[in-house]
Amino acid sequence: MRAQDSATGPGTIAVGGGTETAPTTATAPAPTAGTAPAAGATPTPIAGTTPTAGTAPAAGTAPGTGPTSGRATPGTAPYAPQHSPRAPARRGTLLASLGVVAFSLTFPSTAWGLESFGPWSLVALRSTLAALIAGCFLLAVRAPVPERRHWAGLAVVAGGVVVGFPLLTTLALQTSTTSHAAVVVGLLPLTTAVLGSLRTGERPSRTFWVAALAGAAVVIGFTVQQSGGALTSGDLYLFGALLVCAAGYTEGGRLARVMPGWQVIGWALMLCLPFAVAGSAVALPLEPVRLSAHGVLGLVWVAAGSTFFGLYVWYKGMAGIGVPRASQLQLAQPLLTLAWSVLLLGEEVSAAAPLAAVAVLVCIAATQRTGRRRAPGPLPAGETGPVRS
Repeated sequence: MRAQDSATGPGTIAVGGGTETAPTTATAPAPTAGTAPAAGATPTPIAGTTPTAGTAPAAGTAPGTGPTSGRATPGTAPYAPQHSPRAPARRGTLLASLGVVAFSLTFPSTAWGLESFGPWSLVALRSTLAALIAGCFLLAVRAPVPERRHWAGLAVVAGGVVVGFPLLTTLALQTSTTSHAAVVVGLLPLTTAVLGSLRTGERPSRTFWVAALAGAAVVIGFTVQQSGGALTSGDLYLFGALLVCAAGYTEGGRLARVMPGWQVIGWALMLCLPFAVAGSAVALPLEPVRLSAHGVLGLVWVAAGSTFFGLYVWYKGMAGIGVPRASQLQLAQPLLTLAWSVLLLGEEVSAAAPLAAVAVLVCIAATQRTGRRRAPGPLPAGETGPVRS
């Protein structure tokens, strides 16, 4: 085989792992930009350069990787890192699970906080402390201010999970036990899944809904049995908390697709900071304060653990696995709350707890294995897909 004389072709070509030189009688102009070296000479590549316009890459090299010595390496291909498609889902499930554990401590910690503070003071102080923590993080990383179109969604998150749910459940826990309040938490995953499907366009399968309803039924039956089945005056507060929290979770999960999840809760907390400071200034003089170790620890946890850390990992996990699947992990939250109530508050739980826990875990496993699909249609203007952080 002979190389054709060309002003732009390389002087050597690869043949079966070796090289064949073009005839030495052929001549070419002196090398300039876009021309080949003189025939018969082996080109000397410059490290870190790529073929210029109008030239072909050396044999054996992948496009875009730059020339090599001109000798082909049979059987090789450019390295491309491989990522398991299951890795993001596993990471999202882990993060959402950490959020559920943090949330499960909220009711016992709130009960501790009520030993030292009134309900309005406790909610205002927890929001203020959580906002200050979030503000430090946002300043440390110089997080950009969200675009104007996202502030309405952040207001929903703030009203639902920063103010609404904490306030309504704190008022309910004045007359309800933590086990009775767990009934609402048992209904929260199903409510969040419904709102999430309507808001984000996700369409879980029929198997998903069967498993979700079965899990919710197990949780409701167990927690109602534990509380004796009696309704209390705090039930309206609890059902109101259910609705606003589900709305906040859904909107936060949507926003976590277009901005880092921790910034969703961070900016929602900052949005509430002026109101939280004003609420603290008004409530503290009006409600009695009896400082104790339990009260201070309860306040610190609901501010730093439940409100900031819990929502931080929860929204990151929700962005990875979707609102419906993440919401079903919360089926384990009432059982965890009951366990913490025994350990921290001394409440008694019947032997039915392990059976209910196994049944709920089976339902969770079923929801995590079912597929989900997104309704056809483009994302809202400016939204390009999940953001990893």
